[in-house]
Amino acid sequence: MLVRLLRRHLRPYVGVLLCVLVLQFAQVMASLYLPTLNADIIDEGVATGDAGYIWRMGVFMLVVSVGQGVCSVAATYLAARAAMSMGRDLRGEVFDRVSGFCEREITAF
Repeated sequence: MLVRLLRRHLRPYVGVLLCVLVLQFAQVMASLYLPTLNADIIDEGVATGDAGYIWRMGVFMLVVSVGQGVCSVAATYLAARAAMSMGRDLRGEVFDRVSGFCEREITAF
């Protein structure tokens, strides 16, 4: 019953939830790429003494980190909006159903 309820009420928010999924995927990929970049800086820049390479890759790491943060904030915002909207829809449906009860049913509760 819960799966049916979720399926029915989440259907209007499928696009938003897919965006959340894509943004979370981008965040995880960026998070997994940062240690590789760090190792590359050490292997290519520090070992050879190439300060220009270290700076270029350091700026690139900063860009990847900022992108990761933006993806995280956007995914959290969209997920919260979808959850609040679904909660609003569920509360409205419950209110409509309860307001349709007769006095005898309300008294029984």
